[in-house]
Amino acid sequence: MKYFLYIIFILIVASVSCGLYIQGSGNPLAEKLIGGGIAGLFFVWMPLFIYHRWKNRSIQNYMLTKENIQQMNRYKRDK
Repeated sequence: MKYFLYIIFILIVASVSCGLYIQGSGNPLAEKLIGGGIAGLFFVWMPLFIYHRWKNRSIQNYMLTKENIQQMNRYKRDK
C-alpha cells in the first residue's frame, strides 16, 4: 500500500507540473491536467493515505471517555 501511495502521488505531481508547464502555450489540456491532479489528490490519494495510516489503530484511544479523562487527571496529578 505504501508503494501504491508513492506511485499515485508521483503521478499527481507530474500531472500538475506538466499542466503548469504547458499552461503558458495556451493549450486547453493544461487546465484539465491541473484540475485532474488536484481532484486526484483530494478524492483519491488523501482518503487512501488516511486509511493506510489509521487501519490498525483503535479509535477508543483517541476519544474522550470517562476512563481517559481519569487517566489524564492521574497523570497531571502525579507529574
